[in-house]
Amino acid sequence: MSKAFFVTGTDTGVGKTFASCAMLEAAKSKGLSTMALKPVAAGAEIVDERKTNEDALQLQAHMSLELPYEQINPVVLDAPTSPHIAAHIEGRKVDASRLLGYCRGALLNRPDFALVEGAGGWRVPINNRETLADLAKLLDLPVILVVSLKLGCLNHAMLTAEAIRRDGLTLAGWLGNRVGSEEMPHEADNIATLKSALGAPMIGCLPFSDDKGESQPKSVCKFIDLACLDL
Repeated sequence: MSKAFFVTGTDTGVGKTFASCAMLEAAKSKGLSTMALKPVAAGAEIVDERKTNEDALQLQAHMSLELPYEQINPVVLDAPTSPHIAAHIEGRKVDASRLLGYCRGALLNRPDFALVEGAGGWRVPINNRETLADLAKLLDLPVILVVSLKLGCLNHAMLTAEAIRRDGLTLAGWLGNRVGSEEMPHEADNIATLKSALGAPMIGCLPFSDDKGESQPKSVCKFIDLACLDL
């Protein structure tokens, strides 16, 4: 068995990486081998004299396969902004076909459960012509949508689901993430609306926590049900 999914979000800052790490831990708890990729990341820091991205490092920490950082995050850009702007600042070219080659090479490892995490939302530009949705289409993977549970999430989630399907891809499931310490007004009603409107199973709903350390995804993976992904 080898299953791979593309992870996107309703916006930037919705907790895609945290949700991805929790799903990786949930899969590992079922005895599955796991892998996650962050093909392009904007926002770099120097760790051990190497340019890295915090999201990619988190994914590396929670996957079971041991891969070099460069294979997990082949394109890391300095500025924490849209990839097309960050690449332009550095005089670099990012395109979907090149990212596709990186992803296909890594996916040859064939783990039981693999995630390819995008940057920002579905239509984030990577150059003047393409968005990360173009990479998702080339990969032809089912999509997992991370929804930030806050006022406005219904519109953002439904528009994103509509765009995913318009691009010819399957919305495999969605995952709610509480990014704030206060519960959103009428949260249960909003979740019920999302269940009805998105037409895809809810994989889970992650609680808010001030602790975003390495141990946290393991402690919240119990809120995730991978059975709806046939895992």
